[in-house]
Amino acid sequence: MTIGTLGIAHIQPIVSLLAGILILIVPQLLNYIVAIFLIISGILGLGLIH
Repeated sequence: MTIGTLGIAHIQPIVSLLAGILILIVPQLLNYIVAIFLIISGILGLGLIH
């Protein structure tokens, strides 16, 4: 892996970490964060975004 290169495999853990931190800070965002994460994961999993 070269520095500065982010692929799908690197984006999902980063998004998960940020979502977890946001949920700890603002628990009311839990439903929205989970829904957005699931939608993005589904889109990436289906390969609709390259």
